Amino acid sequence: MSRTSTLSLLAALGLGASACAPTSGPLTAANNPSLSSVHQPVVQRTDYVLDLRSSGNGLSGEELQRLHFWLASIGAGYGDRLSVDEPQGYADPLARDAIERVATDYGLELADGAPILNGVVQPGTVRVIASRTTASVPGCPSWSEEAETYAAPMTSTNYGCATNSNLAAMIANPDDLVLGQEGTTSGSGTTASRAVRVYRSREPGSGSLPSPGSQ
Repeated sequence: MSRTSTLSLLAALGLGASACAPTSGPLTAANNPSLSSVHQPVVQRTDYVLDLRSSGNGLSGEELQRLHFWLASIGAGYGDRLSVDEPQGYADPLARDAIERVATDYGLELADGAPILNGVVQPGTVRVIASRTTASVPGCPSWSEEAETYAAPMTSTNYGCATNSNLAAMIANPDDLVLGQEGTTSGSGTTASRAVRVYRSREPGSGSLPSPGSQ
């Protein structure tokens, strides 16, 4: 079973039509007066759900085999987010540990928490959720109009397709296009300059580099 949701980044860029726009109507690639492309990445998340029977003391071999077959059937792997949801007041640490051991066979770790989905997890079961996000730029490439057909300062219908399509293809976690990552400044300068410091302090041919914790 799977559930799919889609998020568009277009609104976040403030691409509302300007009062000085040479044309009126909905903002499209054909009447965009700004240097912000209307072609923006769209992030889509699909949640795959499997309910396993749990006795409160872990999972049976049959249920673990079901989990193996299910993960293989959905092509679970790098980039997927695997989480466990349990009925309130009926936590089963042994079941979670067993699921985590199976997840390692697919290069996955269990995430903290679980997405909120429709339907309550029933007592005697444990729910495994595999969340997969993808990013793409719909409508690209778009060569419906050539740039020469526009009056300044209009852009072509393909403007921004290459840059944003490459961004969508290369980003490791498409969710970062929506929420980003929490940054930190602690120790960042020291970490960033370490390679330069080691390079300058050692003479050529003087032996192997120091271990990470030695400097």
